[in-house]
Amino acid sequence: MLTFQQTGHADQTINKSRFIARAGRCENERELALFLRQFASEHQSAGHLAYAFRMKTAEGIVARFSDAGEPAGTAGKPIQQMLDGQNYVNCCVAVIRYYGGINLGTGGLVRAYGGTAKQAMEQAGSIPFVEMVQLKISTTYKRVDELTREVQRLHGEVLDKKFDEAVHFLLKLPIDAARQLQAKY
Repeated sequence: MLTFQQTGHADQTINKSRFIARAGRCENERELALFLRQFASEHQSAGHLAYAFRMKTAEGIVARFSDAGEPAGTAGKPIQQMLDGQNYVNCCVAVIRYYGGINLGTGGLVRAYGGTAKQAMEQAGSIPFVEMVQLKISTTYKRVDELTREVQRLHGEVLDKKFDEAVHFLLKLPIDAARQLQAKY
């Protein structure tokens, strides 16, 4: 599985219609909604906002698309097929269309939406997907620095710390690293 390395953008004009795409990572449905809302707010006068996403959840892969009022299967579906075909997860690609007055037909729409999305995906680049989990670990005050260094070494992140008779960490780590850390602490 792959995910995007960074946010990618593309912009092209086809038969007077302007297509603008953004490809980005979305770790959960909240981030997905924010990604789409922000993109839509930047282009409030656009006629259509088609998108597709694939997200890994506890229940498996969730994949959906929206044609945004374009003929069925001509906007979101070609984007979804690219995400599926390259096995991307925790990603969303959105394409906005400013209508230029010339009808592109179903084949033209598929090529325009799919082509613009592909350009944004290429610009975003890909990296292997690493599944992350949240983990709670408590330790003594003496071992706080040791644990913090270990989390950094394992490419994790400290989300929260609480102090009382011990120090309680909320961590985000790659799933294999979480197992290692649990065995150690």
